[in-house]
Amino acid sequence: MKKKLLVIVVSILFCIAAVPSRADAEPSVSARNAVLMDMDSGRVLASKSAHERRAIASITKIMTALLAIESGRMNEKVKFSERALQVEGSSLYLEKGQSLTLEELVYGLMLRSGNDAALVISEFVGGSTPKFVAMMNKKAQQIGMKNTVFMNPHGLDDPSHQSTAYDMALLTAKAMENPEYRKIAGTALYKTKSSPVRVWENKHRLVRTGGMVTGGKTGYTKKTGRTLVTTAKKNGLQLVAVTLDAPDDWRDHQALFEDGFTEYKPITVVEKERFTVPGEHNFFYAKKTVRFPLTDKEKKSSYVRIVLEQKKKGGRAELWIGETKQLEVPIYRSENPNQDASIWTKMKEAIR
Repeated sequence: MKKKLLVIVVSILFCIAAVPSRADAEPSVSARNAVLMDMDSGRVLASKSAHERRAIASITKIMTALLAIESGRMNEKVKFSERALQVEGSSLYLEKGQSLTLEELVYGLMLRSGNDAALVISEFVGGSTPKFVAMMNKKAQQIGMKNTVFMNPHGLDDPSHQSTAYDMALLTAKAMENPEYRKIAGTALYKTKSSPVRVWENKHRLVRTGGMVTGGKTGYTKKTGRTLVTTAKKNGLQLVAVTLDAPDDWRDHQALFEDGFTEYKPITVVEKERFTVPGEHNFFYAKKTVRFPLTDKEKKSSYVRIVLEQKKKGGRAELWIGETKQLEVPIYRSENPNQDASIWTKMKEAIR
């Protein structure tokens, strides 16, 4: 038996001409692999071999930091093992017998890229480094990182330790949903409370300059080259840029953000507030406000399509650009009819 559907189309603008999308255009950057993604919607605004599996160096530590924060043990003191203190590469120069809180270690991990901190965190949170690496891969699967395999918590060279620019953008977008991670990733200078006091400056040059940049992580090995993740917020958009093997990564990221924030503006597809739908007496709502970045040309061919299933308590809101559906969001009938209408009322007023 076929379901009864009620389809309502609400144009964002009246012109429904076919306009080609410029999304996912290949940027002119030094990086071998690059992606610019809108963190709210997941839309890829620009990419260059973004799904090619590559070594990623210390941007691995984004996952290490996220798991440490999600453990809920940030205030606990952590002692350093002899094994962790002997790791090669960038270091916090931890000493045997000393201790820091897990929170302080995560700051050192993200700002100074301490490989020793990564191992100490893995042993403390996971019980052992192999168990922690298993946690990393499980989390990657949950996030949807389909082309990622973690072999260690720090990103030092391992032929099986690989990810993609796209997967690392997904991870960063997920991590930035966590307020504690956002705070740490966006910190330019940090001073520990534990004795002896340590002062760490963020290696990420763009984070230190502030402005629209909200966070990021650097990475480098001789074999991998320079890897970089940067997040930025401007004009209602939250974007993440990821580059792998990029000799001129600072300029790459500045150029990606300049293009993204210039070309795209966010439109609201559906709001968390209760709203009305033309021809319907019920109010509807979404579980969260959903915005989507569009160019000015794309706005001219964009519309929201509401599909209501009469036998169910809701339906979905779909955003279309011309003949291509960009995303769909579940919507639900409200059990409280006394709430004020929202998006459709505002839209009608705007059109009028």
